[in-house]
Amino acid sequence: MGIEAVRVEVTDAQPAGRISSDPVGRRGAGRGLGLQLVGALAESWGVTYRRTEKAVWFRVAVSALQPRPSGSLNEAMHRELVAAEIFSASRQADERRTAGWTDPGGAFLAEAGELLAGQLDEDMVAALVGQLLVPRLADWCAVWLTEDTGGMRLSRVWHSEERKVRALRLALEPDPPPADLRTVGIPWPWPGEASGPGRTGSALAFSLVAGGTCLGSLVIGRSGATEMTSSVARTVEDVARRVAQAVFTARQYTRQTSISNALQRKQLPRSLADIPGVEAAIVYEPHAVGQTVGGDFYDLFPLGGNRWSFMLGDVQGKDPEAMSVTGLTRHLVRLLAREGHGVASVLRKLNATMAEESAEAVAVAGEGARPRFLSVVYGELEADGRAEGAHCTVASAGHPPPLKLSPDGGVVPVVEPQLLLGIDESADFVAYPFDLAPGQSLLCVTDGVTERRNRARQLDDDDGLARIFADCAGMGAAAVAERVRQATHDFGPEPLDDDLAILVLHATAD
Repeated sequence: MGIEAVRVEVTDAQPAGRISSDPVGRRGAGRGLGLQLVGALAESWGVTYRRTEKAVWFRVAVSALQPRPSGSLNEAMHRELVAAEIFSASRQADERRTAGWTDPGGAFLAEAGELLAGQLDEDMVAALVGQLLVPRLADWCAVWLTEDTGGMRLSRVWHSEERKVRALRLALEPDPPPADLRTVGIPWPWPGEASGPGRTGSALAFSLVAGGTCLGSLVIGRSGATEMTSSVARTVEDVARRVAQAVFTARQYTRQTSISNALQRKQLPRSLADIPGVEAAIVYEPHAVGQTVGGDFYDLFPLGGNRWSFMLGDVQGKDPEAMSVTGLTRHLVRLLAREGHGVASVLRKLNATMAEESAEAVAVAGEGARPRFLSVVYGELEADGRAEGAHCTVASAGHPPPLKLSPDGGVVPVVEPQLLLGIDESADFVAYPFDLAPGQSLLCVTDGVTERRNRARQLDDDDGLARIFADCAGMGAAAVAERVRQATHDFGPEPLDDDLAILVLHATAD
């Protein structure tokens, strides 16, 4: 036979669960239903006097405890009765609350772990804490995070009543927890009138510790006369550990990203040199998400005496080691060019260096080491800003040949293809001279453009790049670069699967 009714007894020894005898609720909105609840729900009730305590008891049918339709008086009474038990410090109430918040399957903590997992921004982690804890475990919470200066900043404040967030922040911010606080839950001062005139409550502070370091503090507060129960404290302590680990992970990611971005910025020039009478434009799109530099690289720098050098290249592979080779190549070419080596000589020296690097990699890592091959277009040009345009000398090593566009739409390659750098240490290279007359443009691209795929076809099949370039007659350097970039993206429906780099030089007509 099932249970049809239960007897509830509340004594003076359980003040948090005491039923108020105030029948009209003078103790504030949502409180003091007291004997209204008893009168509406109980079959019978009374008072028992003992030597050390007084108890109010009532007998209530189980069916009367079920929620009623939204907005009904019984629904409000039901919520009040449940709230009385949730905030009670009794062992029975503590067990029921623990069962609801930290069930045997750990649903609440599992939700916390899932929500925080993969968050790579520490302030986003702090913001999510509020969604986890308010209002299930607390009326409000605040998260402080440590700073590099050793201080604490109030990252996020959350309140079950949104209109009180600002006042709560203003009350909490002047008095942060110590940056070296190490606690699993200590009483924290209630923030004055921030939660409303005359309202008080209790608050607990939990340190956010991970990796042996204090990363901040989490403070939660609940209004009312009752103190936090041990089950709430244990649950929040578990959440705090997960929050600390999420903040630790986010900071590691941010630190690594900052280092990576700083190193990547060193791999490419900060700006392109200005050449009198010649416009220059570059388009550069690394394939890897989150990277500013890939295996492609470029440069345009002055040599002095109305002479400039330019290059566009591609290192085999897309891993961080390939990125490091781009920096080595760019700085080595600058050094060789400024020492007076011509175009062909620069490629020979660079080829010997790449072959030596590959041999050393095999010597250290064995036959399984991956050699690094390099394709590059390297050239020099002379220009004095007069109407003659510029004189160029260019060589291509294993790279798509540069194309020259005339104002009438004619397109021709300006070099013959040659061997990749790093394959044969004794390989020789030839440079090709030509003039870039006013109105003409020179286009250099990496294989991210020429090998862009649409199913079985590549963009440069049947001179596809030359046809795109021919449609750019009369355009300036920036417009040509953008037209080629857009055509590359539009060629196939899939995202680019390689780095993309485009360098355009255009001799102006005036």
